[in-house]
Amino acid sequence: MSMDRKKILIIGGGFAGVNLAEKLADKPGFEITLVDKNNYNFFPPLIYQVATGYLETSSICYPYRLLFRGKKNFRYRLGELEEIFPAEKKVMLSTGEVSYDYLVIASGCVTNYFGIKSIEENAIPMKTVSDALSMRNTLLERLEMASRETDPEQCKRLLTVVVAGGGPTGVEISGMFAEMKKNIIAKDYPELKGAGGEIYLVDGLNAVLTPMSEKSQQYTYKKLTEMGVKIKLNTMVTEFIDEAVQFKNGESIPTKNLIWAAGVTAIIFKGLPQEAYGRGKRLIVDAYNRLVGFDDIFALGDTCLMNVDPNFPEGHPQVAQVAIQQADNLAENFLERFQKGTPKPFSYHDKGSMAIIGKNKAVAEFPKPKMFFSGFIAWAMWLFIHLLSLINYRNRISTLYNWTTAYFTKDMALRFIVRTKPKNTEE
Repeated sequence: MSMDRKKILIIGGGFAGVNLAEKLADKPGFEITLVDKNNYNFFPPLIYQVATGYLETSSICYPYRLLFRGKKNFRYRLGELEEIFPAEKKVMLSTGEVSYDYLVIASGCVTNYFGIKSIEENAIPMKTVSDALSMRNTLLERLEMASRETDPEQCKRLLTVVVAGGGPTGVEISGMFAEMKKNIIAKDYPELKGAGGEIYLVDGLNAVLTPMSEKSQQYTYKKLTEMGVKIKLNTMVTEFIDEAVQFKNGESIPTKNLIWAAGVTAIIFKGLPQEAYGRGKRLIVDAYNRLVGFDDIFALGDTCLMNVDPNFPEGHPQVAQVAIQQADNLAENFLERFQKGTPKPFSYHDKGSMAIIGKNKAVAEFPKPKMFFSGFIAWAMWLFIHLLSLINYRNRISTLYNWTTAYFTKDMALRFIVRTKPKNTEE
């Protein structure tokens, strides 16, 4: 490779990292290395559908090496970032050392348990593909256990699900569980008829979908309640011990199943000063997504905190559109504006928000022009936009097939308990 190429090292292959790499791939003057702990990109908004058996894992995942095949200036490296050495312009990965001219941190976020050890140890997270597969296995196993349980109280604990977090993920998975309970569990597990078991959605705030409008909040609350979901607002989870979810107000819900969708936090990396981090462990950046105090380190998406956008003085929301738009802006600056000395500051254009609740039930709202949709039309819009957002045609076709089948049959056929064999276990 030509020695005058600028080496851009991208940590993280999510929305921001992949979008930046795609914009710079095959462009002269750059050598791109993408690092990720997985060898595939995945689509987080549909993780819960893998977890509940509505989609195959391959429907939302795609290998980096296949995605960037034929891009001569692109390299992929499997590994995790362990330490940054800014003075030496290099990083230490779990798989070795890599040097850079520019470092772009787009590592996203991890589940935030707010320091509650019992929840971290016992709850079911919903952040990665591994989490989704583990959740599917766990819930299906507990259905099987409930089907042969003779103690009614223990059976009810196995069937009761508490979802913590009233954001889009919590709403979507609560609605999915409600539909599964009505259309699938009732048919496949006749021995569980009358066994009880409830679906709870709990949140510490006074509404579900708090980032959205009051119309969306009220519609969502009404539809979830009609579907049989019990919603508990202004209710903070404090512990998950002795097969019961404990709340700050002293109440508790006996259950073996706590789905944790209550928050995320960024990652602290060794080698960067403490003052580089702001709220939620997010890296503080300037208007060009450059890490404050550094000329050659950038941060994008969920892992960064930009307070200089006048429309978002507290920082941008941690959503996919922010990550994608920041990657677009940084790519443009790398390709042209940094060389000219006139970089373009980032400005977020809110394209709207949406959340799916269940079959033919969703909310969607757009700021300019200000519009609100609910019901079937919002549901169709959600499906269409998420389908187009998948990374390639193969993913879109397989996802559309699974959705179509589930819509007409009111069923999903991917209810497999797939366990990995422990290492060093003989056949």
